[in-house]
Amino acid sequence: MAKAPANPTSGVLLVDKPQGITSHDAVSRTRKAIGTRRVGHAGTLDPMATGLLVLGVNGATRLLTWVVGLDKEYTATIRLGAGTNTDDAEGELGELADVSGVTEEAVASGVAALTGEILQRPSSVSAIKVDGKRAYTLVREGEEVVLAERPVTVFEFEVLGFRRVSTGQTTGWLDLDVRVVCSSGTYIRALARDLGAALGVGGHLTALRRTRIGPFGVEGASGLDDDLAERMLRPADVATRLFERVDLTAELATDLGHGKRIALGRTGEGILAAVAPDGRLVGLVENVGGRAHVLVNFPPEGAP
Repeated sequence: MAKAPANPTSGVLLVDKPQGITSHDAVSRTRKAIGTRRVGHAGTLDPMATGLLVLGVNGATRLLTWVVGLDKEYTATIRLGAGTNTDDAEGELGELADVSGVTEEAVASGVAALTGEILQRPSSVSAIKVDGKRAYTLVREGEEVVLAERPVTVFEFEVLGFRRVSTGQTTGWLDLDVRVVCSSGTYIRALARDLGAALGVGGHLTALRRTRIGPFGVEGASGLDDDLAERMLRPADVATRLFERVDLTAELATDLGHGKRIALGRTGEGILAAVAPDGRLVGLVENVGGRAHVLVNFPPEGAP
């Protein structure tokens, strides 16, 4: 592992989380690698899952607020033939069902019904808080947890593979390789559960990989054993992929950094990424009547 720098800088890391560790484990390893306690993430992945984590380091953690709510893309494997008490392969199997009569047409119909704006009941072992406790904590303590349905949007739900798996148990399994593009807050294992329920055979998730969060893809992500300090993205490079860029003069950058409402010299509304002449992200601003209303300022790079 690379030696941690003496003066950690601010930045955003795209990390490809391996299977078998928690998102908190990935954050802990990043803290040690870079030499700072101030590391946050924009959405967790279960230990079973792999794929993209977006981490903020030091001052760049302020950007994570705008990353959390971005649309996400996943690839996954849904196993039809039984549900589990966690809706994934880490839970206890329920009653096995005969999947021999489940056709590709029936699957396509079930997938179509789960595409678009839907109401989804999150898994009982999700991280959603109930009376101040995580739902999965309550389940581990022996409580029965049934979470309320909430609206989510499944933009794309595509079946990539349809495989019958013989196991010697009844008729075996039916495995579906799928690709899902969805709004933030959508649970892919809940889609597996609900698809299995709609087909009358039960279903759960056996593999999950997050491949994209907003404009950031896993193909550009680092492994946890890489030199993470060298792989950080500058805050300005990240912000200008999320928002339109506005270039400031040195004087305007100083004024904005001091909280002044500077003139932007443009019309229209929306969030802008304000960048200094040296390429530093000064802040995210909202264009209100041609003047910059500061949403968040960013410290000079190199500052914690």
